[in-house]
Amino acid sequence: MGEAAEGSGWSGAAGGPRIPEVKEETMSLLTRWEPFHELRHEMRQMRRFQRAMDRLFGRWGIDLQDWPALAVSYPPVNLWEDDDFVYAEAELPGLKLPNLEIAVTADNQLTLKGKREPAAPEKVEWHRQERGLGSFERTIELPVSVDAGKVEARMDNGVLSIKMAKSPAAKPKRIPVKAE
Repeated sequence: MGEAAEGSGWSGAAGGPRIPEVKEETMSLLTRWEPFHELRHEMRQMRRFQRAMDRLFGRWGIDLQDWPALAVSYPPVNLWEDDDFVYAEAELPGLKLPNLEIAVTADNQLTLKGKREPAAPEKVEWHRQERGLGSFERTIELPVSVDAGKVEARMDNGVLSIKMAKSPAAKPKRIPVKAE
């Protein structure tokens, strides 16, 4: 028997056992990184759902795009504190004071309750109505205990400002350190 021809895929000494050559092949896999692929898919699904809802409600003459924008929570509120007080501000344009109730409860909650009346006559043709009307109630958990007897509230240009005194137990206490 003769020697294996070079490149035949077989190796071995003349007359010896023939062993198949193993060629090492490396294969590299490159994967394209698309971080927003899933998000794009979800957004397409949401648009399809929105169109389906528009078609569904459009059958009854309801155009969802003309409905007033609904806020996640009304009224919008800012809340902060310092060493002695907790403060809250709420935007309430067009609200009349007799239609507003404010309550502070023993379980550290501030409740704003009211009703905003329509500003225009009833027998008109609306072209756009984005401001919410009617009754609302919002309860906010306060960060600390407040003294319900020491709460001040005032309305200025449609902004309600509330100042609530912290209860003595909620105020920070300075502890002196003694040296030995």
